[in-house]
Amino acid sequence: MIYVFFGLGASLRWGAGPLNVLQVALAFGLAAATLVQVLGHVSGAHVNPAVTFAFLVGAQLSLLRAVFYVVAQVLGGVAGAAVLYGLTPSAIRGNLALNTIHPGVTLAQATTVEIFLTLQFVLCFFATYDERHNGRVGSVALAIGFSLALGHLFGV
Repeated sequence: MIYVFFGLGASLRWGAGPLNVLQVALAFGLAAATLVQVLGHVSGAHVNPAVTFAFLVGAQLSLLRAVFYVVAQVLGGVAGAAVLYGLTPSAIRGNLALNTIHPGVTLAQATTVEIFLTLQFVLCFFATYDERHNGRVGSVALAIGFSLALGHLFGV
């Protein structure tokens, strides 16, 4: 809920002019970093079903727990969007920052880019949560947040 609320909220056009891609990328990255810092020890802060699926396939998560995580992620995302929808004026709300494919990009190209963006994000999760990292250097939350921001900077 928090991730979607803040990420989409920062993606709305609150003022005149073009949308600032850096603002959107940082909002999603900081929201993810905050959730990893706060909830990482509880659930691994899987705010994305792709991360949960990857952990399931990588035998890092049981099927039952993965199903409950994905259900919670979907319900949380819907709740975050619903709260944002209810709090924003219709002129600003628009389509709640629904992503669309650029007219010059084919569906196959967009899908390929999305696969690479998801791959680097999931890889970052696996690398930062890897138990074999003795004496981790840096912040897990920041690494994941920056990874997500990187994906948004490229993908948006």
